[in-house]
Amino acid sequence: MLRAERYRHFVEYFSKNQPEAETELHYTNPFELLIAVILSAQCTDKRINQVTPTLFARFPTPESLAASTPDEVFTYIRSVSYPNNKAKHLVGMAKMLVEVFHGVVPSDINELQKMPGVGRKTANVIASVVYDAPAIAVDTHVFRVADRIGLTTNARTPLAVEKQLVKYLPTETLAIAHHWLILHGRYICVARSPKCEICPISWFCRYYERNNTETALLKAEALKVKKIKDAKKKKENNAMHKALKKRSVDKNI
Repeated sequence: MLRAERYRHFVEYFSKNQPEAETELHYTNPFELLIAVILSAQCTDKRINQVTPTLFARFPTPESLAASTPDEVFTYIRSVSYPNNKAKHLVGMAKMLVEVFHGVVPSDINELQKMPGVGRKTANVIASVVYDAPAIAVDTHVFRVADRIGLTTNARTPLAVEKQLVKYLPTETLAIAHHWLILHGRYICVARSPKCEICPISWFCRYYERNNTETALLKAEALKVKKIKDAKKKKENNAMHKALKKRSVDKNI
């Protein structure tokens, strides 16, 4: 199947079945989303949603967070991954947000990346989710799922993945496609054992195609036959071993 066809099927399926896909992080304003996305690096959204309510209550504004210290912030986020670094990033981000951006989360991706803890992925999330910018953030789920489906080819870095997705996806779908890929990767196309048997898009997925070709099926069948033969041989050897052992015992008697 040609890549253009995969993209068309991808957009058609998810536009129909997940037309309102969105982030699973809880937030009420751009500042809270920025905090949540910074915290979510190498951590689950579920965990972040458990710690942010008290964090947001204590630091409702950029000014309140900027006036705090990493040590205090740490007490609220100790259960997330890399809490020490993230505590420093949050305070540093808030200070720059107040001093440089006057408390307003910027919409420009390059401006966003000037703040501590804000990489390209985080900047793209803020730009697309908050400001509806035609940007797509690439995290581990997007990186993996885009490759498996066949939306990307030989893309070895997040930036390379981003460029290919931006090139081939309709501009108006970029922001929501980020969520389509994340949710699909989180619940079906999981990292270690993708749930291909229940996947609704396996029919146009390159990974499924490669693993279910005639050759793959023949190899699987050969492996199955080998396992049966090995089990039979093991059973025969065990029976022979028991017979020899019994004969030895009878001879001694």
